[in-house]
Amino acid sequence: MATIVRDIETERTQARRRRRRGRIGLYTAAITAAVMGAFPFIWASLTAFKQNKDLYVKSNNPFLFNLAPTLDHFKFLFNDTNFLTFVRNTMVVGLAVVAITLLISLPAAYSLARLARKWGERLGIGIFLVYLIPPTLLFIPMQRVIVFLDLQESLWSLILVYPTITIPISVWLLMGFFKGIPRDIEEQAQVDGYSRIGAVMRTVMPLMFPGVVAVIVFAFTLSSHEFIYALAFNKASAFKTIAVGVPTELVRGDVFFWQSLMGAAIVVAVPIAVVFNLFLDRFVTGFTMGAVKG
Repeated sequence: MATIVRDIETERTQARRRRRRGRIGLYTAAITAAVMGAFPFIWASLTAFKQNKDLYVKSNNPFLFNLAPTLDHFKFLFNDTNFLTFVRNTMVVGLAVVAITLLISLPAAYSLARLARKWGERLGIGIFLVYLIPPTLLFIPMQRVIVFLDLQESLWSLILVYPTITIPISVWLLMGFFKGIPRDIEEQAQVDGYSRIGAVMRTVMPLMFPGVVAVIVFAFTLSSHEFIYALAFNKASAFKTIAVGVPTELVRGDVFFWQSLMGAAIVVAVPIAVVFNLFLDRFVTGFTMGAVKG
């Protein structure tokens, strides 16, 4: 009996050790991934506040402030460049593209998922394939279109072109959501006296919120970081977005304003990271459900 008890205790001890080693391995991997993910932001933060003498001396420790931190590079960014103009242009273009994308994608996705029957999925695949065309193959013909419409050197050129990229994938994602919502919900609402539009707005749209969030984040992110069209259509500083304005105006010949470049990255990254994390669950749900159901 004593031998059996000792064997049981030994097995329990070994099981606790295995669990402890598993937890240590899990936490080590999580911490390592977090440090690797945060390293670019930490490096940018250190660089943005460093003085020139501190940054360009090889003997200095790159992970410490060898000299006192300074805000001069942020002052240069906000006072001596058009960075605030770039931010304003990015917000205007991003919000306009989001509005246009939702205005077209929602009814298109509903029509393909509910009304087109067997042709809906085929048309949805065809629309999605448009998204796979590389922008590098289209910016020259798009440039001709923009010149024909006399929209060059204008934010309207970006507002017109970006939805051609965001709408196809948005329709595909939203189709998956509409297919995942039972028809009985809106049919019951129609039985209660609502029109089709009223039934959709009152019963279906609240369930579509994760998909709508995914489309908003996708459309705004794409319009914010897109580079080729923004560079080809607008050369004037007054119409540049952050993606083009920061690298073209903070790199002058062979002179790189490293600290100001890193400062611009921090100023842009922090609010985006905060908003993204607030809606992270719904954003992931939107992409996964839309992809699976679609």
